[in-house]
Amino acid sequence: MLTLDSITLRLGGHLILDKASAALPPKARVGLVGRNGAGKSTLLKLIAGVYEADDGKIEAPAGIRIGYVAQEAPGGSATPFETVLAADTEREALLLEADHAMDPHRIAEIHERLNTIDAHGAPARASRILAGLGFPEEAQHQPLSTFSGGWRMRVALAALLFSEPDLLLLDEPSNHLDLEAALWLESFLKAYRNSLIVVSHERDLLNSVVDYIVHVDGGKTTLYTGNYEQYERQRREREAQTEAARASQEAKRKKLQSYVDRWRYKAHTARQAQSRMKMLERMEPIAEAASDASLVFDFPSPKGLRPPLVVLDEASVGYVPDTPVLSALNLRIDPDDRIALVGRNGNGKTTLARLIAGQLAPMAGRLAASGKLNVGYFAQHQIEELVAEDTPLQHMERLLPGARQGEVRGHLGRFGFSGEKAMVPVGQLSGGERARLSLALITRDAPHILILDEPTNHLDVEAREALVQALAAFGGAVVVVSHDRHLLGLIADRLVLVADGTAAEFDGSLEDYRDQVLGVGAGKGGNGQSAGKKVSRKDERRMAAQDRERTKALRKAVVQAEAEVKRLWQKRDEIDTMLAAGAEGSSASDLMRKRGEVERTIADAEKRWLEASDVAEQAGN
Repeated sequence: MLTLDSITLRLGGHLILDKASAALPPKARVGLVGRNGAGKSTLLKLIAGVYEADDGKIEAPAGIRIGYVAQEAPGGSATPFETVLAADTEREALLLEADHAMDPHRIAEIHERLNTIDAHGAPARASRILAGLGFPEEAQHQPLSTFSGGWRMRVALAALLFSEPDLLLLDEPSNHLDLEAALWLESFLKAYRNSLIVVSHERDLLNSVVDYIVHVDGGKTTLYTGNYEQYERQRREREAQTEAARASQEAKRKKLQSYVDRWRYKAHTARQAQSRMKMLERMEPIAEAASDASLVFDFPSPKGLRPPLVVLDEASVGYVPDTPVLSALNLRIDPDDRIALVGRNGNGKTTLARLIAGQLAPMAGRLAASGKLNVGYFAQHQIEELVAEDTPLQHMERLLPGARQGEVRGHLGRFGFSGEKAMVPVGQLSGGERARLSLALITRDAPHILILDEPTNHLDVEAREALVQALAAFGGAVVVVSHDRHLLGLIADRLVLVADGTAAEFDGSLEDYRDQVLGVGAGKGGNGQSAGKKVSRKDERRMAAQDRERTKALRKAVVQAEAEVKRLWQKRDEIDTMLAAGAEGSSASDLMRKRGEVERTIADAEKRWLEASDVAEQAGN
């Protein structure tokens, strides 16, 4: 068992953890969740021994081996394969001792231990882990110095997984991975035999891998049993109870205060008034359930253009003359398309995205686009290019010269930068806030196509959910590259596989692609027919494409209905908060009337959501 006992930690004068406590059972598989900056990574470093608590203690079983990826990526002349093998320090030490040992009894002990830890199978296991994280056989034997920082961090992750510690600590392990490697990692962690604690904003990974959730908020930790979906349900119930208790307490406080104000100076009631004053003093205020009103994405929908928006006809694209990265590209994008580009990192997804965005010209073939087409392109480097000293308002004013102040502020408000928030220097914004600002900047002209290259890397779970809802409501086309399977599953209705120097439609669902990546379900086609029925792969693809096209509108309706329901829930919560704050008289009556209208609208919206879900489910069977 791992126990956190009243852990307090300050960094740079700021209180990060305040008497945080949790008791984790043996073999626990834990997800650490919370808003960006809540202290999740700090808590992980405390457990790893990187930081030392100012107060409190961490108790762990004696001799426990804790594995944690250091911030610095490995480098030098060693290869990924050699680096991963060296991570098993016991195996390395035993093999070295075996080369020099003279005592027959000790030699026997060494070989017995080597057999116990399967030392002879270690090279094959190291190679499998590296392959799962995207390293083909040839790349496994190249010097680390030839790889980028992101790929070297993958090697560090591979070495950690290979070492099989008793307690595996992972901090956003998907950040440097593509979808394919993230799928493999999820499968690996699901089968991991020892304890693990993972900081992640990947909803699907948390649902699949963990059986406990520790929520970090306000310096405190709260332990929930179950995966992420179960945690969300429990947390909503707990917050509703807290809000009800807070509203009840506030009403009681007002009643007591009213009595004190009225009778405290009357001789015959002074004692009772003093008694109630003491009750007020002893009353510990119940904190209002935290909510972030600035967690907003609202993409302006474009003016309509006739389809197609973009057509690629036998196009080639690259960076060096006569050396195309991708060739024979045939792709059509219409105004209502939701396309996910999938394929291993390095295969050319970003190159294709830049071609569609007009940042690269075709080397051969044809790219046809509407003359009035406006494209919004989001890439990770744009976040780093924001000017730290300038405010969101200054960034937007530069891109909208001559626009009225109200228009500029209005667009910023769509992304949560209202009022004083628009005047905060970018250097003081969190990574998620900078990502929202970048999205605000690229959508200033209401683009017809949104091209998003890994938009979720700096976003926590709540922000990702808000992004999904905004994309569902967006009136233009979306092309997205992401390792977040939850986002892709809700948004994309077309998959384009970028591989082998070209890009082509993938005939199947995201789950079909997952099975292909992991090498499962080889005996079945995308429609569930067994191999014994002798359905050709060509027919399987054709039927899968027909199914996907047949249910496209239905799946889109489900996502839009779900987004509408969640918007109405939020509106109802806002009204409840205002009522709990003590609205009186006509103001309270207006709020109650509005709440009744919202409740009726919610009932209708939930009915539409359920009906759309049922129809889509039946159509998919």
